[in-house]
Amino acid sequence: MNDESANTERRLRVTEIFHSLQGESRPVGCPTAFVRLTGCPLRCDYCDTTYAFHGGIRLTPGEILEQVAGYGTRHVCITGGEPLAQRSCLDLLSQLCDAGYEVLLETSGALSIAEVDPRVCIVLDLKTPASGEIERNLWSNLELLKPEDQVKFVICDRADYDWACATLAEYDLTSKCPVLFSPVWGDETFARDMAEWILADHLDVRFQVQLHKVLWGDRPGH
Repeated sequence: MNDESANTERRLRVTEIFHSLQGESRPVGCPTAFVRLTGCPLRCDYCDTTYAFHGGIRLTPGEILEQVAGYGTRHVCITGGEPLAQRSCLDLLSQLCDAGYEVLLETSGALSIAEVDPRVCIVLDLKTPASGEIERNLWSNLELLKPEDQVKFVICDRADYDWACATLAEYDLTSKCPVLFSPVWGDETFARDMAEWILADHLDVRFQVQLHKVLWGDRPGH
């Protein structure tokens, strides 16, 4: 294999790279460089990034790092789509860590996180019944979680909430890492109801809304 072929294989399909405030997870509110990779093997009913399923431009990890550096932030979030669907994502994550960034990976939980650089903070999304993709959860990933990682549930209705509570108990998730309960976007009444359920049930979870959508709405690049 010549150098040109090897370089082509290392490229990743990228939907967008942008600078915004982190809207979810532990570093919520922090200025962050986002790298949205293209492609996803899942089709969740509530997906808000369907534009990332196809297309994108091909960039090497070095080209991505160059763009990220221009934003002057220490936080970088690799998201999608499903980032781990592209194997070169693993190289990108390690290179970002080597460059001194605090790196967050948002993943659907359907693909193994075993080879992700241990310096990366993983936000692992467990798919609820209403997502339509509950069968895609790779439960062995839970054994690989680090204390600094996070598990996220996007919750659409009371049945989703009850399922998430049962999953918390079955896998003792709150002893592994922080757990995020996120109401599906667009229903303020349901979000308030869910907050009340969490309080009534004395759950040791973090209720989160998507800050970026509160500020900018459901638009790409934010």
